[in-house]
Amino acid sequence: MEENLAYCGLICRTCQIYLATREPDEEKQYEMRANIAQEIEKHYGRETKPEDVDDCDGCRTDGGRLFCTDCQIRMCAIKKGIANCAYCRDYPCEALENLFTTDSGAKERLDAIRNDQNSG
Repeated sequence: MEENLAYCGLICRTCQIYLATREPDEEKQYEMRANIAQEIEKHYGRETKPEDVDDCDGCRTDGGRLFCTDCQIRMCAIKKGIANCAYCRDYPCEALENLFTTDSGAKERLDAIRNDQNSG
């Protein structure tokens, strides 16, 4: 499960930005990016245009395209050298708690990893 898991617990291969990157139909891809832009504005209060939604190969990509270049959670996990936030001694931090309000599935996935880690 962890191979497609972002540091924060999101699953990259089901992320709408990741899927839009792989959409071959340009019209459908633009439509997907427009929907993403609306969601970003709704959840994060950041005005975004479809053209602002860049390609992304997932936050764990090595040298590939990346949408969330300024993601504090990603930068923190890389700096700490951890596979994802479930392995962090500060779990859950404030940044994660904020993310969990919009994606409870991320919390469930990280909690499951953390529980497996602590029981083994």
